Amino acid sequence: MTLENRQLTTPDERYGARLQRRSTATALVAQVVAQETANLTATLERLQADGSLEQAARRIVAAKRRFVTGGSKSWSYASLLATDLSASMANVTLIDGTVVRAVDVLSDVRAGDVLVAFSLRRYARSTVVMAEEFAAAGGTVIGVTDHADSAVARASEVAVVVSTDSASYADSPTAVAAVVHILATLAAASAKGARRRLARRDALTARLGVYAEGD
Repeated sequence: MTLENRQLTTPDERYGARLQRRSTATALVAQVVAQETANLTATLERLQADGSLEQAARRIVAAKRRFVTGGSKSWSYASLLATDLSASMANVTLIDGTVVRAVDVLSDVRAGDVLVAFSLRRYARSTVVMAEEFAAAGGTVIGVTDHADSAVARASEVAVVVSTDSASYADSPTAVAAVVHILATLAAASAKGARRRLARRDALTARLGVYAEGD
């Protein structure tokens, strides 16, 4: 995240700086597309260079149990990753705060457990505490965050840093979604029994009528 973007700490400040001035829809589309393209390119080039995606995927595959968490807007990314990981491997749990609560998970952290924690500004306190306590209990934390010095990055064994710079009032989700997709792909490619599990799921979803005909 650039210094200029970090200084605009709230959606209201970002709206005032970026969207309050008059601009045509065509010009705004061009600005947003240019920024999203730059974000994605910069993030993926950096992650290819530092190897953090591969490191994160290896730890997810090697884990005995896999937990995924994120607060506020970051919960959406956590839910997406948990859904995609669950398609190719077992023992994936989304900490949703209702059915699966942080306190229950933290009470039973074991060696070999991995927590993937999404922590993007405005950083949810619950995610920071979860990551710190999980690491303190002996689990491995993988942080997906927008700054190398964020609290979750400091608690993580592997930190995957994404760019969220934006031409809008909302921080960009583009590189975060791409990272989720790549992590799930790498994990599926290495997970034992992934092909069998995917085939079994296909058969079950057809039998249960989960999807509309032809989808």
